[in-house]
Amino acid sequence: MEISIHGDREFDDIPSLKSKALKINLNQNIYGTFAEIGAGQETARHFFRAGGASGTIAKAMSAYDKDFSDAIYGIEDDRRYVTESRLRKMLSHEMALMEERITRDHNPDKIFFTYANTVATIDFAKQFKGHGWVGIRYQVEAGGEYNEIILHVRFKETDARLQQETLGALGTNLIYGAFYKYNEPKKLLRYLYDHLDKDQLEIDTINFSGPVFKNVDNRLMSLQLVKNGMTDAVVFGPDGNNVLPARIFYKKNILALRGSFRPVTKVNMAMYKKSYEMFIAENKVDVKKTVVVFEITLSNLRAEGKIDEQDFIDRADLLCALGQSVMISNFQEYFKVVEYFSNYTKARMGLAMGVSNLVDIFDEKYYRHISGGILEAFGKLFFKDLKVYLYPMFDPKTGNLINSENLKVYPRMKELYKFFKYNGKVIDIEDYDESIMNIFSREILQMIEKGETGWENMLPEGTADLIKDYRLFGYTRRPLKPLTLRRRAAKKK
Repeated sequence: MEISIHGDREFDDIPSLKSKALKINLNQNIYGTFAEIGAGQETARHFFRAGGASGTIAKAMSAYDKDFSDAIYGIEDDRRYVTESRLRKMLSHEMALMEERITRDHNPDKIFFTYANTVATIDFAKQFKGHGWVGIRYQVEAGGEYNEIILHVRFKETDARLQQETLGALGTNLIYGAFYKYNEPKKLLRYLYDHLDKDQLEIDTINFSGPVFKNVDNRLMSLQLVKNGMTDAVVFGPDGNNVLPARIFYKKNILALRGSFRPVTKVNMAMYKKSYEMFIAENKVDVKKTVVVFEITLSNLRAEGKIDEQDFIDRADLLCALGQSVMISNFQEYFKVVEYFSNYTKARMGLAMGVSNLVDIFDEKYYRHISGGILEAFGKLFFKDLKVYLYPMFDPKTGNLINSENLKVYPRMKELYKFFKYNGKVIDIEDYDESIMNIFSREILQMIEKGETGWENMLPEGTADLIKDYRLFGYTRRPLKPLTLRRRAAKKK
């Protein structure tokens, strides 16, 4: 029997959409509104068809006309309608009406909710497949504080009717999960795909907030999206919240640095700073439209065959503390990273990397699963408006400096490498610091785990203190400092 995306359930164990909607309808206390824009009232339809909706649905509406929509929810600064801001206004407005019109005096046991979505389905030319924002604001007890789940979807189907049905199923799963799986957010996330397939839609952003989700780390939920195959990559900013990839990458020049960052070192930051200086000096690069992202692949997060979530948080905390955005991806090959960015921008892209990473790019074994092999991969990689900024290294055997001029790729790849090198696709970072080039993350990690000293000076300023204060990467050598205890107490407040 085929196993579903959920991992802990087989298809036969998944409740039907009708049974989910009916369970909500038969709960005499759950009461709320549906506001759906852009794809019909597909979610509300499931609840009407299930029966017993009169005790659950206060109102279902679609403000399709833009003037009507603006009159109800206000005008967005950017004049757009399929945005997170629009969704939040919808949730706030509809919940305010609920509280105004349904008094607690006559309805002391009612648990309010508002479900909303604002989407754009596939266009007639079938060039833009569509996307949307979906969310719910709700209580879990009468008179209690509100919780929110807000997510962004990208449609993959090429028929508007199918996209509408997909949205209806997703909405039903979300409402059911919000009420009956809120105490198991990882399961709630997986169950959003009940009766759906990954080929139908992609969830690339999700954020949980409110008292029932006070212990949920949205960065970990981002990791779950990638881990479960719901999306290929997610992005979160220095504040720890998930960021819509389109928001950060759309029409931007992108400089990406891939690494394990376990932990982030002086070499990593030197590579970033020097490559950034070179990148923004390019004629085609507008510094005001340039973003930098540190990328960690899922393969770099695996420990003993599974994802080490605490290890992920440790790395993320350090990068965020340095003011960086982080992308977690499912891309093993660099050309897939470039393809992903190409979904959002045609502007120049840059990859900053060390010598060993560039040598690996020219290893054929990574491209055997591609029908066109390494040539197809390189066509996707280097024929974009892309440059590689190469940070040199010292040969551990000879002590000689290795850069793009003398690095050794696999013999069959020599001519291919020369082609891209001498066409200006690979550029050496010449302003390097020899004093830090023998610093390696794996050696620092071993020193930390063994309780040794001396690793502190190999990290960016302030990073060692964070590792010690918060016991990152297994640091347990000293008891917590009083200062650290005060910091944690202040953070809890």
